[in-house]
Amino acid sequence: MGKSAVIYDFGINLQAETMLTAKEIAKQIGGQILVSESDVIITNAAKLEEGKSDSLGFLSNPKYEQALYETHCGAVIVPLNFKPQHPIAAVLIHHDNPYFAFCTILGKYFDPNKHRTGIESKHIHETAKLGNDVHIGSTAYLEESVSVGNNTIIYPGAYIGRNVKIGNNCIIYPNVVIYSDCIVGNHCIIQAGSVIGGDGFGFAPVNGKYVKIPQVGNVVLEDWVEVGSNCSIDRATMGSTVIKTGTKLDNLVQIAHNVEIGEHTVIAAQTGISGSTKVGGYSQFGGQVGVAGHLTIAPKTSVGGQAGITGNVTEENQKLTGTPATDVRTFLKSVANNRKLSAMMQELETLKREIESIKKL
Repeated sequence: MGKSAVIYDFGINLQAETMLTAKEIAKQIGGQILVSESDVIITNAAKLEEGKSDSLGFLSNPKYEQALYETHCGAVIVPLNFKPQHPIAAVLIHHDNPYFAFCTILGKYFDPNKHRTGIESKHIHETAKLGNDVHIGSTAYLEESVSVGNNTIIYPGAYIGRNVKIGNNCIIYPNVVIYSDCIVGNHCIIQAGSVIGGDGFGFAPVNGKYVKIPQVGNVVLEDWVEVGSNCSIDRATMGSTVIKTGTKLDNLVQIAHNVEIGEHTVIAAQTGISGSTKVGGYSQFGGQVGVAGHLTIAPKTSVGGQAGITGNVTEENQKLTGTPATDVRTFLKSVANNRKLSAMMQELETLKREIESIKKL
């Protein structure tokens, strides 16, 4: 303790104020070490299979327990009541949530996107307001009346439109576009290439042609929202498209105009949600789910990959899959019946021939 150490991970050198030991890790995460030998020095984080004597690993899923007995990691975070069945060389740090504890240390010491400060860009409008310890990367472009909160990072190539408000402790990665009047809350992350506030897909048929409907609303991302790379969240025709607190969007997700996504919802890649649909909080969507427009989906709805939702979901805690989406049990029965269909048709043909033979008697 009290010494200085350079920590290496993912090719990034991080300067730690103190030597990071298993004992220090346990102290920071509120874990327990049940052996006296706990001064192993940790300089990186790794999988159990890839760890070395200076690596920190974790075990949360019992099916990987065998890897724990074979690991070379110097320290491993394990469940609170874990009792090894074989000898283990690593120092065990017991915690009630090993994965969360591991992520806490990972973010504090081994995150390659550590906070940086300083204004590099020459393209910041004079009316823009920047908080304390903000970093604006070279070639980032901030329009008039933009507001950026404390400790926020905006990477090179990002475009921030007029009157956009970005909260504290946000990360806006390269080539993100945030159109005018949109609002980003605190602790939000927007990955590279995503577009926030592009025009909604609104057109009116007039005399056999489609006339564009002006999209004059905005997008609101509440606190702790994360948007994956190359997502599109369209601005509302009027009012706001809203992504509520704690929601996480995977890469390549499309959210149409005037959609409302409830709090702490997770949506996997290539999902598309059509205009004016409202998704209840704490829902889960698998990859490539399609949702029709103007629907209401109850909170805590789980939707399997490639499902298509064509009607309202009125009851909470539904588990849906298939197209049109139905509850999982009904869908699986349908699949099982379809597999029997060929044999049933053959039996039917046999019966028809037997009936014809009887008629000829």
